[in-house]
Amino acid sequence: MAVTLEIPSEYGYVVVVLVLYMFFNLWMSFQVGKARKKYKVFYPTLYAVESENKDAKLFNCVQRGHQNSLEMMPVFFATLLVGGLQYPLIAAGLGAFYTVARFFYFKGYSSGVPENRLKIGGLNFVALFGLKILTAAFGISLILRKVL
Repeated sequence: MAVTLEIPSEYGYVVVVLVLYMFFNLWMSFQVGKARKKYKVFYPTLYAVESENKDAKLFNCVQRGHQNSLEMMPVFFATLLVGGLQYPLIAAGLGAFYTVARFFYFKGYSSGVPENRLKIGGLNFVALFGLKILTAAFGISLILRKVL
């Protein structure tokens, strides 16, 4: 049985948050590029080796902050877009909160002290958990439509 899905006009907020995160990701990639020049870590080297570069840890923290954001991006995008179909304002709010928290996560990591990523940045996990709940609720509502 097919389900007709109407996209609410508020879904535009979800799309705006997604686009903002894409620009944030681009900004992080520029930060890695600047760190490559500053710490003399050239392509195609992904991570610096401490025995070869005295600033390896500083560069690797910047690189790792961006890499971790890339690793989390598919889950963030999927939960934002799917959960936002039924709960667009809540999803957009959680998505914006996630993006701000990821900024602090990246800045904390980039400080060269990896533990700093969790001071404020750790709140991104709360936002992501909320988005997972919204996505699960959307899926359950589709199942219930079929059952009921």
